[in-house]
Amino acid sequence: MFKCTNKTRVLLSLPLVFGVDYSIGFVINYLGFMKILLINIHQLLQIRESDVCYVAGKQMDDLPLLQNAWLLINKDTIEDFGPMQTVPLKATKNIIDCSDRVVMPTYCDSHSHIVYAGDRVDEFVQRLEGKSYQEIAAMGGGILNSAQKLKKTTENQLYQQAAQRLENCAYLGTGALEIKSGYGLNLESELKMLRVAKRLGTKFPVAIKSTFLGAHALPEKYKDRKDEYVRHICKDMIPEVATQNLADYIDVFCEEGYFDLADTEQILSAGAKHGLKGKIHVNQFNIIGGVALGVAMEALSVDHLELLDEEDLSALEGGQTMPVALPGCSLFLDIPFTPARTIIDRGLPLALATDFNPGSAPSGNMNLVISLACMRMKMTPAEAINAATINGAYAMGLATTHGSITRGKKASLIITDPIKDYSHLPYDFGQNHIDQVILNGRIL
Repeated sequence: MFKCTNKTRVLLSLPLVFGVDYSIGFVINYLGFMKILLINIHQLLQIRESDVCYVAGKQMDDLPLLQNAWLLINKDTIEDFGPMQTVPLKATKNIIDCSDRVVMPTYCDSHSHIVYAGDRVDEFVQRLEGKSYQEIAAMGGGILNSAQKLKKTTENQLYQQAAQRLENCAYLGTGALEIKSGYGLNLESELKMLRVAKRLGTKFPVAIKSTFLGAHALPEKYKDRKDEYVRHICKDMIPEVATQNLADYIDVFCEEGYFDLADTEQILSAGAKHGLKGKIHVNQFNIIGGVALGVAMEALSVDHLELLDEEDLSALEGGQTMPVALPGCSLFLDIPFTPARTIIDRGLPLALATDFNPGSAPSGNMNLVISLACMRMKMTPAEAINAATINGAYAMGLATTHGSITRGKKASLIITDPIKDYSHLPYDFGQNHIDQVILNGRIL
């Protein structure tokens, strides 16, 4: 429910209307119904022209801002903004005083798996006792463990669990989220996951993109028949996903012991024939050439990249594929962090995402991701915020609507607590500086 805290002063001319229940306790209010004016903004962050789709190289350390600013929301859109000397106070009587606060676009989390059943806390304990992620997977844990739990969970139960996670992410500042399937590993369960993701997109004012990840692991049924499972994905699963219009993208876990280059090319090609643009999980544990393949096949993004070599970097320099780092996974599994400095210093772009999933990154907190990027990947606060907003939007196909303060883009905004500078967001890594979130012009 909307709160007028003693920190944020709100002047209202129209009554608040409650009762739009998107989830458990998730209520938005239509403040003023039409226009909202934010005034006295200490720092209005990430101001861009509409033709800037992403930033790369040295540009990533440039985070355009306006001091002492105003911003006008019209319905679900950013209508205008400027310095306080030009504030249009007569535009509306619905005013939020943002003195001493940073206002910035909501985070665009381009890689998550939030539709899953239960948890894998037992595996967390096993890893603390010395077992590796790969060893646990070989014992029937990992993705196969999640697949078994999901099969026994009803679609409505699955939705309720995912809705709670999405609600938490929204309050932590996420305004756009990509959701992958991949814990079904059979047609019925994969479709169930994608239906839940689509339902989330209709019930929440968060921009949702869905990705079909049938090639996440080999189901037990196909343990020694990988070629047959790949054919099943291409001939049966992909056409049905496309027919039901349940996914925007297709993904493959391109990794030793999972799906090789030939498998990945076959699956992405089949997806492309049905209008599903490619994304790839790649270079998490081994380098097998997946980055170059992704670029050659014009994948929208290549994700993980904990390991990189010269061939990978050269391939990325020749395409429009967005590299995506997932530092929450590196932290949780205690594996290398994506070499962000190497990527950025080569003049390349980089996006940041959570990888929110039960086994290797059970957190959807983009604030933590930004802090980790600064502390463990040696990114500057400006680079990390660019990676989590405008570049994240590009990595999920939302560059024209999200990720920056741009006239005509969606009014999905973060209003922080009083802070001196946006650098406090990664600096105070144990503190939540988000006071309020506006999604599509609606205050949570």
